[in-house]
Amino acid sequence: MPLPPKRHSNARRKKRRSHDRLSAPSLITCSHCGEKKPPHHACPHCGFYKDREVLKVEES
Repeated sequence: MPLPPKRHSNARRKKRRSHDRLSAPSLITCSHCGEKKPPHHACPHCGFYKDREVLKVEES
C-alpha cells in the first residue's frame, strides 16, 4: 500500500479542521411571552406563532 510522502504537521491538521466546529443555535424572542424560541417555529412556552395560538399549552 502506498503511504503519504511525509507526515502533516499539527498546524496543518488544525487549519484543515478549523471549520468543523459546532455553531450555536439561532434563537429569537417570542413576541407574545418573551421567551427564547427557534425562528419560524411555534413557541413551546405559550403556543403562539405569528400572533396566533396554534398549540394548546397546559400551565404547570
